[in-house]
Amino acid sequence: MNDIAIFDYGAGNLYSLKCSLERNGAKKISIIKSLKNINRYDGLILPGVGNFDPAIQSIEPYRNDFDNLIEKDFPVFGICLGMEMLFNNSEEGKLEGLKILNGKVIMLPRKKVKIPHMGWNNIEITDKKCKILRGLKDGSWAYFVHSYRIVPKDKKVIVANSQYGGNIPVVVEKNNLFGTQFHPEKSGVNGAKIIKNFLRMCGGKY
Repeated sequence: MNDIAIFDYGAGNLYSLKCSLERNGAKKISIIKSLKNINRYDGLILPGVGNFDPAIQSIEPYRNDFDNLIEKDFPVFGICLGMEMLFNNSEEGKLEGLKILNGKVIMLPRKKVKIPHMGWNNIEITDKKCKILRGLKDGSWAYFVHSYRIVPKDKKVIVANSQYGGNIPVVVEKNNLFGTQFHPEKSGVNGAKIIKNFLRMCGGKY
């Protein structure tokens, strides 16, 4: 059974993410505003809705709970903003990030590209053995809505890139921690594969 928790920053509609999880096999989805008793769930999603500082403020009271999840290799999936929060800091805000992954978040190059980046881009898979992209091919299309990009210090966590004003990392993976710059819930068949891959890991199928 997949009982998946979506952490709600209080900043947007999570309906499309919830529907995507249901379509792709999640048996139960809980939208939560606290990480207390998080171990009762099979996986946690940090959604791509909201702004950096308010989102960090929402999760800060549960920082120890979150750190414990990471130490236990609990499946965690950060989408867009949810992935950006995993790093040290972001140019979008003044607060420190969760510091789970070493690196920073910077604005896309305003002089080179339109911001925000909204639309479909294909991705180049750089780690063919990664778990979250299993079943996807190089050049698979995904849907993006973002103004910032990640700059990881440890390049080993990067498993896919895309081109937008240069080569940018768009998927990260470390143990059972995953992140995508794009929105899998809006990325059609390819996004569905990613959601299913995450649910399999929540069910201990990998």
